[in-house]
This record gives sequence, structure tokens and C-alpha cells, in this order.
Amino acid sequence: MTPTGFLEALPIAALLIRRDERIEAANALAQNLLGKGLMGRHFITALRQPTVLDAVESVMRDGKPKDARYLTNDGQQDTTFRVSVRAVPGSGILVSFEDETTLERAMQMRRDFVANVSHELKTPLTALISFIETLRGPARDDAAARDRFLNVMGAEAERMNRLIADLLSLSRVEAEERVRPTARLDLASLVKSVALGLSRIAEDAGVEIATDTPPEVEIRGDSDQLRQVLVNLTENAIKYAGKGARVTITVTHPGYEAPVRDEGVRIVVSDTGAGIDPVHLPRLTERFYRVDSDRSREKGGTGLGLAIVKHIVNRHRGRIRVDSTPGEGTEVTVILPR
Repeated sequence: MTPTGFLEALPIAALLIRRDERIEAANALAQNLLGKGLMGRHFITALRQPTVLDAVESVMRDGKPKDARYLTNDGQQDTTFRVSVRAVPGSGILVSFEDETTLERAMQMRRDFVANVSHELKTPLTALISFIETLRGPARDDAAARDRFLNVMGAEAERMNRLIADLLSLSRVEAEERVRPTARLDLASLVKSVALGLSRIAEDAGVEIATDTPPEVEIRGDSDQLRQVLVNLTENAIKYAGKGARVTITVTHPGYEAPVRDEGVRIVVSDTGAGIDPVHLPRLTERFYRVDSDRSREKGGTGLGLAIVKHIVNRHRGRIRVDSTPGEGTEVTVILPR
């Protein structure tokens, strides 16, 4: 087999450099990455990036394997390759490029997630430590201050408890995301049950809550998870719509839904509140993303509610969309296949 034929059999970009430092062969993937007309060129003119050139020159000197990173940008996003440089006895140097962009993004998401969780926990922990020190010191014998501080400490502890509960919930949902639910449930009854359960919260907030559903709508789904979707969306609407607003949970009659390419139903949670600036809409389902951080924390939000909703909807092979007009209200639509 010729060198070119051998390289074409590889599933990743690869090229062979002769001992005279010229490129002997390159597969189609390498030519797509580095450009056409590679054969016969000096490797420096093709690879260019210093870390990769250093790795090739090092292997040429001592024959020991080297790895490097190769970065490209197509004008829209960065792509990261792990470059393996290996000596091939009697032939030269084999340079291969393995795309690790997905892995890099996953690692960055993990780093961001850990940083966000640490930040979310640090604030209430700092407050608790501060209050405990005060109660041990200056406020030791101040009954009024002690009661006030204990109330705040209780609120901060409850905030951490909600965050941990949401993190555990998110972890469970992600673990089950690839397993499609098979049980059947009456969505209309579930909606009415959720509305009834949240009626006290809505009353305390001065918000009217209503439902509009067909008599019976049966779908395949996880009852507990879909209840969580409805609770999260409805609680958000109640919290942020404002006093005097109206929140409505609507379920449509089953029919063909293009987004899921199947017969499905729509759950629409709408409110007549202040609405959301359109600039925020694409990021609302990101973990810890908040339109108004201070207001969200004040109302007990963890920044994970819509992320949990998104993963549950994904598990049900559904779609979610958020529409909002400032000054008119917000509408969240969940489309589920039957």
C-alpha cells in the first residue's frame, strides 16, 4: 500500500513527513484542514504553528513521541486539535490531528459549572459565617439582634437547600435524558392539579392563575418530571409577572406539530407581566443565567429552573420556546409528542 493509501484509511487528518523535511503524503482530511497541494512542500510552510513545529523537530532529533495542540478558527468558532507526532522507522514522521473541540467545550462547561456553583454557595455561606461570628460576639446578649440574624440565617440556609435540591434534580434528569418515557398520563388532569397546588402562592403574590385545557389529553411521559416542568414554569410566571397580573396554563388539542414531526400537544404558560428584553431570550435555559440576578435571588431563584425544564423536555423528545414582549408579558411554549 502506498503512503497516501495508508493515510486515507485513517479516520483523522494525517500527513507523513520525510527525513528531508518535505511532506511525502497527506490524506484528504489533512488537505481540508491545511490546504491543497501539501505534497512536496516543507512541513514548516504547511503546519506553521510554533508548538506543532517544535514537536515535529523534536521527534526528528530524538525519535521520542510528542503531542501538541493545533488551533483553527473558521470565522465563527474555534476548533482544537490534539496533534500526535510519531516517528515511523524507515519512512519519516507521522503527524495526525484529532478533533477535541467537543471535549474542550465539555471541560469548559464543567469548569464554568463548578465556578457558578461555588459562587452561588459562597454568598450564603459568607453571610452565615458573618452572622454566627456576630452572635458569638457583639450580639451575644442582644435578643432583638439575635432573632433578626437567625431569621436571615434561616433564609440563607433555605437558599442553599434549594440550590442543592435543584442540582440533584438536574443530575437525575441528565442521567435519564436518553431514556424516553413509556408511561401514559392525562396531561389535562396534571395541569389542573399543578394550578390548584400553586393557587395559594399565586394568591399571596396577588396574581390570578387560570387553566384552559381540553377535558382529557393523554400522552406518553414521566408524570413527576412533567409536573416539575409545569411547576417551574408556573412559579416563574407568578414570581416575575407582578401583582395584578394573570397567569394562564393552556393545553391545546392534539394535532400535527412540525417541530416534533409527529402528533403532539402544546403546553403554554403565559403571563401579563412586564415581559423580558429579547436580548435575554436565547440564553434563558442556560444554567445559572438570570435576567436580573438580584431580583432572582431575592425571590428564591437558583438559576437552574429553566435548565431543568429544558432537559426534561429533551428527554420527552419535545421542544421549548420562549416569547416575550416588554410591557406585555411572557409566553413559554412546550411542545410534546403524544
